[in-house]
Amino acid sequence: MESDLVAQFAEITGATPELATQYLQLADFDIEQSMQLFFENGGAPLTEEPTQPPPPPPRTRFEDEAGVVHIDSDTDDENPSAPRQSATHTTGGSTFEDDAAMARRLQEEMYGAGAGAGAGGFGGNDEDVRAPMARTTETLVGPGLDFDDEEDMHTNILSQLRARQRGGSGRAGIFNQRSAPSIWAGDSAETHQERLSRATGGASEASSKSNMLAEMYRPPFEIMSRVPWDVAREEGRENEKWLLVNVQDTSIFDCQVLNRDLWKDKTVQETVREHFIFLQFSKDDPKAAPYLQYYFQASDVSDNYPHIAIVDPRTGEQMKVWSGPPVIKPAEFLMQLHEFLDRYSLNHNVRNPVAKRKSEKKEKTVDAMTEEEMMEMAINNSLGGGIAAGPKLEDPDDLTRSTEDVKGKGRATNVHDDDAMAETYPEDVEEVEVSPFSSIPSNRPHAEPAADPATTTRIQFRHPSGRVIRRFALSDPVQRIYEWLKADPPLEDKAGVEFELNAMGQNLIDSLTTSIQDAGLKNGTVMIGYLED
Repeated sequence: MESDLVAQFAEITGATPELATQYLQLADFDIEQSMQLFFENGGAPLTEEPTQPPPPPPRTRFEDEAGVVHIDSDTDDENPSAPRQSATHTTGGSTFEDDAAMARRLQEEMYGAGAGAGAGGFGGNDEDVRAPMARTTETLVGPGLDFDDEEDMHTNILSQLRARQRGGSGRAGIFNQRSAPSIWAGDSAETHQERLSRATGGASEASSKSNMLAEMYRPPFEIMSRVPWDVAREEGRENEKWLLVNVQDTSIFDCQVLNRDLWKDKTVQETVREHFIFLQFSKDDPKAAPYLQYYFQASDVSDNYPHIAIVDPRTGEQMKVWSGPPVIKPAEFLMQLHEFLDRYSLNHNVRNPVAKRKSEKKEKTVDAMTEEEMMEMAINNSLGGGIAAGPKLEDPDDLTRSTEDVKGKGRATNVHDDDAMAETYPEDVEEVEVSPFSSIPSNRPHAEPAADPATTTRIQFRHPSGRVIRRFALSDPVQRIYEWLKADPPLEDKAGVEFELNAMGQNLIDSLTTSIQDAGLKNGTVMIGYLED
């Protein structure tokens, strides 16, 4: 640094290096102040120089063909054209080396050439050669990271490595906000806008529009669980709650629509809080690795997004899947959730439906197809429905449905109670009391009221051949549903057949006088089971 200042001072003022050093030392190497002193003193030396011997005759400088400049020494002969072998020269009290000598010296220092080394510094003894450097493997992590245990450390290291592989695509922003536990904690002293800014890495503060978009597409932090997969399963077993998993791809807009419409719905949030442990992962999140490995191997296929699934925390079985477009509506999703809760239970005394795989149809050869079938196959393949299309996930819940029986769950300990009762009592025993079902009239068809969210609701009814949706007033008694189904059965061949209505694991025959709202049937699902041999 000092030599650079000396050279700069000498170049500007034309002073010698010794004089420049004197002025710089006097000004504590402040170049502006030192030059001011130089010009004020007229460039006079600051100290008296000792008497010098007469200067030697000027030395000869020449440049050879290789472009190396040679300077003769004071003891050289009078022949200025002879090449010089001196490697060190003294100029103005300083010592300089030519390029070849410096390279030789550095080479000897680095490789340790011994006494037997050649001109290039090589050829020394084996003892003079240093040992090779040992191989080391290290992982660089960012500053300020505090790891509680090794699992957190490995998780954060994997996260950083994946972020590097993505080329920075994992940075926080409006559509891929960070989900740190401290950002949306209820006891935080930060305001909502400050938490939003921290989650988006400051992107929400760019403009009012950015702030609005960040809030609109914000993930549902208030209902999300941020625990690892194994811990979530343990909590689900202890609290008897299903695991509801949502895997997102931030590059697919349908996934952002879920955050905007589905997970922001208050009714959906209430149902999720009560019956589920909700986990939302990005497909690049290291915490999602166990789920992607065992349940979602086709996570790289964009046609499988949005992806939502329900997993049994006890057995780890995937019970139901919503995968691929279109984005499900909140009302439809809520109905399917309630239907799932009607058919399945985490109570060990309850028997859940068992998956029954349909008989696979043998594919016809092209020679056995009709002209219409060949045309349909060609159109399907041209639209991407053939082998070229990505793997489509199948809903496991569909495999539990039978065209003959959809009564839902029942007690495992009382499977054969009905058969035992039939064998105990003879058929000719007369009923003393009329059953509540027989007392319900069958000549009162239902007329749907006008749509009004404040006073009406839609109810989904599942029957052996499908489903039907009807609108009822919230104040209508449950008996009104029985009257409609008796007067206008959804299946023509079931007219006059006795049936049961089950919702949320309860038989509605015991709640005939209860209003639909009080019975918890608002936006709910009712299972129709026909009682016949």
